[in-house]
Amino acid sequence: MELFHMGSFITCFLFACSDAASMFGKILSPNYPQAYPNDVLESWEINVPPGYGIRLYFTHLDIEPSQNCEYDSVKVLTGDHLEEQLCGRRKDDIPTSRILKEFYVPHNTLTVTFQSDFSNEERFTGFAAYYVAVDVNECTEFVEKVCSHYCNNYIGGYFCSCPPAYMLHEDRKTCGVNCSGNVFTEPTGEITSPNYPSPYPENSHCDYRVVLEPGYRVVLTIKNKDFDIEPADSEGNCPDALTVLAGDQRFGPFCGNKFTGPSEIKSPNHILDVDFRTDESTQGKGWKVRYFGDPIPCPQYVTENSVLDPKRERYVFKDSVKVTCIEGYEIVTQQNSFTSFYSSCQSNGEWRDSHLKCEPVECGVPDDVENADVHYITGPDKTQYQAEIRYDCHTYYAPKNNGNRIYRCSAAGQWVDENQKTELPVCIPVCGVPRNPIQNTGRIFGGTRAEHGNFPWQILFANPRAGGALISDRWVLTAAHVLDENWNPTMYAGLLTVGPQTMQTAKPLVVDEVFVHPGWKAAWSIPDSRTDFDNDIALVRLKRPVKMGPTVSTICLPGASPEYDPPERTLGYITGWGRTEDRSRSVVLRKAWIPVVNMEQCRRVKPESPLDLSTYRFTDNMICAGDGQSDSCSGDSGGAYAIVDPREETRYYVAGLVSWGPKCGTYALYTKVANYVEWIAEVMSRQPAEEEDK
Repeated sequence: MELFHMGSFITCFLFACSDAASMFGKILSPNYPQAYPNDVLESWEINVPPGYGIRLYFTHLDIEPSQNCEYDSVKVLTGDHLEEQLCGRRKDDIPTSRILKEFYVPHNTLTVTFQSDFSNEERFTGFAAYYVAVDVNECTEFVEKVCSHYCNNYIGGYFCSCPPAYMLHEDRKTCGVNCSGNVFTEPTGEITSPNYPSPYPENSHCDYRVVLEPGYRVVLTIKNKDFDIEPADSEGNCPDALTVLAGDQRFGPFCGNKFTGPSEIKSPNHILDVDFRTDESTQGKGWKVRYFGDPIPCPQYVTENSVLDPKRERYVFKDSVKVTCIEGYEIVTQQNSFTSFYSSCQSNGEWRDSHLKCEPVECGVPDDVENADVHYITGPDKTQYQAEIRYDCHTYYAPKNNGNRIYRCSAAGQWVDENQKTELPVCIPVCGVPRNPIQNTGRIFGGTRAEHGNFPWQILFANPRAGGALISDRWVLTAAHVLDENWNPTMYAGLLTVGPQTMQTAKPLVVDEVFVHPGWKAAWSIPDSRTDFDNDIALVRLKRPVKMGPTVSTICLPGASPEYDPPERTLGYITGWGRTEDRSRSVVLRKAWIPVVNMEQCRRVKPESPLDLSTYRFTDNMICAGDGQSDSCSGDSGGAYAIVDPREETRYYVAGLVSWGPKCGTYALYTKVANYVEWIAEVMSRQPAEEEDK
C-alpha cells in the first residue's frame, strides 16, 4: 500500500500514518522517489489479521549515512522493541527488484518510523519497503509453550488439543483429566490417581467420594510403595497434594515419595472424601489407596442388669441378640411385664429398643399378718427384688410351730421364706405362761386369792357360774355338762373379781357355735340324776378373736406323747369362782395346788348326800386329783387343771377339766384332756359358716 503525503509534511510529523489491517502493502519515504525533506518525523503502523505474522523487506534504501544512524534513519519496531535502525546509501546500479533488507516478526503489528534532521548536504531519495501477511506457526514460533499437550496450527491461527480421557480447560490451552464426581459404593475397593502407575496429569483437580451403606465406617489405608507425588517446595508447600476428609477431620495435604499420614484413616460415618490437586509442572507416578467398610460397633450391653445371647467380644452393625434380664429383674411396660426381648445393632451405633430397662422385680407391699407387724430389714418400704422383711408377732403372740418370720422378695415377684415358700407366718397366742408369777398355794374350796395375770387363760361362765380355759383366740375349752342347758353362754375373759360393777363394765365374749363331744350323754337323755360324766368335754367357738394382753392369754394343750398322761403325785393348779368352805361363791378368783392321785382315792370318798358311788362311772378318760383338803367345788366346773409342761417348765398345759366330785374339799375327777387332743384338733379345723361362703 502506498501512503501519499497530504498537505504539509508537518501533518505526518505530528501524527503517525496508519491504515486498516490488510494482507499486504508498501511504505515509501516522503516525496519518494524524489529527495525527502528535512526535519521530518513520520510513522507507519502495519496491521495484518490476527493469526498472521509480518514479512517486511526493503527494495530501495537511500538515507543520509551517519554513525549509528544518528542523523537520518528508518526504524523497525515491534511494540517498544527496536528490531533494527537503517541508514546509508545503495549504489544506483542495484536493481530495484532486489531485496536489500528483510524482517520477519511473528506478530500481526509492526511499526516503521522515518526521521530526518534539519539539513542534508546531498540529495537522498529515502526508502521503499513492502510487507506481506504470512501465516504464523504458533506451535513452533513462540518461545513460550502455547499448549500444554498438543498444538495444532492452521493458516491464520492455531488450537490446542488433549490426549484421550483429558479435557481442555477454560483457558483453551491447558489439558487436565475429568476426574471429579467419582463415587465408590462397593464395600471394599481401590482408588488410584489418573494413569496410575504412569505419571498423573498436570493442572487437574480430582475428587473421589466413598459412600457406603449407613452403619459402616470407611477405613482408608495407603502404603509407601503406592505413593509418589511431586515433593514439597522449599517453603514446605505441596505443589501437587492429596487430602483426605473424614467427617470433621482433615488429613493432609500429603506429597513426596513417602506417605506421612496415619496407617489407617477412619471416618466417623459411612462417607469419606479424597481430594487430589496438581499444578502444571513436575508429575510423579501417583498413588493408590485401599478402603473397606468397618461396621459401626454397638455397646457391650443393651440395657443394664441384663445378659446378651450370643455373647461376643464385639457387637457391630446388623448383629442381633437376645436380651435377658438377670435374675430378679424384669421389664415393665404399661401393657405387661417380661424378662427378655430381641434387639439389633443399628446404623447409628445404638441398640434397637435400648430404652427398655431391666428393673428390679417388685413384690409389692407385703400382706398383713394378724397379730404381727412388718419390719423392713433392707430399708424403709423397700419391696423390690432381694428386699427382706421380718414379721414380728405382737406381744403375747409367737409364730406357730416356730415358723419362719423372715421373707425375701423373690425373682418371681413373691415374698418367700428361706424354704422358698409363700405361706405367711401365723402368730398365735403364747400359751401357758402366767403374766404374773404364781406366788403361793391354797384351797379353792376356801383357798387363796389369785393375782392379776396368774391364770390369764381363765374364762368365766356367768350363768350358771362355771369355768373354762382359753386355748386359742377363737376357742374356749370347758366341760360338756356346763353347756347341758345353756348353748349360748355368757362368758368373760381377763377377770379377777366377779361383782355387779365388774360385770357391768366387762365385755362378754360372743359365742359363734358350741361343739359337745359326741360321746357325752345329753341331759335330756338322762331321766334321773347324772352319774355318767364320761366324755365331759366341749368346745365353744367365738365370733371374733380375743385380743391377748396382760390378763388374757391361752393355755397349752397336751401333747400326744405318754408324758402328757400325768403320773400320781404330779402337782397342778385348779382355779375358779366356785363355792368355798362357807358355802358361798367366791367373788375373787381362787387357786389351789393339788396332786394327781390314784383313782381309788376318789372311789373311797363318802358323798355328802345320799348318793351311791357305785352307780357312778369311773373311766380312763378321767383324772383323780386332790389332797383331801384342797378341792374344786360347785361353780368351778369346766375350769382347767393346769400342770407344768414336761417339755417346757416355764409354761402350763391343760391336763384336765373340772368335771365332778363326790364331796367338796376332798378329791375330784377331771376330764383327761390328753385323750381328746385329736377330737379338739378336728373340731377347731372346721371353718365358720360365713367363712365357708366366702
